[in-house]
Amino acid sequence: MLLKNRKPSENGGIGSRIFDFCNILFMLCLAFITLYPMYNIFIVSISSAEYIYAGAVSFIPKGINFDAYRMVFKNDSIWRSFGNSILYTTVGTAINVVCSAMCAYPLSRKDFYGRGFFTLFVAVTMFISGGMIPSYLVVNQLRLINTMWAIVLPGAISTYNMIIMRTFFQNLPVSLQESAYLDGANDITILFKVVLPLSMPIIATMTLFYAVGHWNSYFNAMIYLNSKSKFPLQVLLREIVVAGNMADESSDLTSNINIIAINFKYAVIVITVVPILVVYPFLQKHFTKGVMIGAIKG
Repeated sequence: MLLKNRKPSENGGIGSRIFDFCNILFMLCLAFITLYPMYNIFIVSISSAEYIYAGAVSFIPKGINFDAYRMVFKNDSIWRSFGNSILYTTVGTAINVVCSAMCAYPLSRKDFYGRGFFTLFVAVTMFISGGMIPSYLVVNQLRLINTMWAIVLPGAISTYNMIIMRTFFQNLPVSLQESAYLDGANDITILFKVVLPLSMPIIATMTLFYAVGHWNSYFNAMIYLNSKSKFPLQVLLREIVVAGNMADESSDLTSNINIIAINFKYAVIVITVVPILVVYPFLQKHFTKGVMIGAIKG
């Protein structure tokens, strides 16, 4: 009886304190390992060339200047690619979310005849695909080469994201749909006026998933786009960082002793990452809820 009525100490024992300390230390180390590369890119982008060459920039920027960012903002090709990325991401994400919702809703209905067959038919695409060459031939036959639609249409639905959305729809009360039927609503009305308004967490989650995927995508643009004026920002970033193609900026770099190639590269990287960092906090509150609810059932 005495053992059952004993209350544990508010602060816990020595073992609990050691565990908490080790846990906090581990999480701090993990956060440092995750954040330091991006922090290092930023401080190098605003440091002077002489300190970068000397290897003196590790934790604190030295010889702070924003000449690299001024050069980036004056570069027309970067602004054009930035606008292309925003366009592809906006249009592509809208297509993805609408198509995924319209595919997930019927598969979530138990009264949908052949639901198991169509679910299996869609799920097979996660493991078997035609490959790059057949995909290119299809896009070419549809006359989509060197157009925006070659970027946003081939991946209109992600099977994994669609299954998560379908699972979320399955968890909604069936009584709401039945009452809407009694009021004379059809399936389209139920989807857009009953199901989707109650599914904002999963819609926000899918929007974030798809938007990040479009924003970071560069391979499809390299395959399907021929004109540099239509390149997204990631393709231009690849040319600058990987291929080292900086012909347009070479004269500006040589005219400013405070800027070297690495300043310009890192400044472009920072500008590329900022939009996602700005959007994520607004969707973060829905992000965890949507993923957890969408993963309750298989």
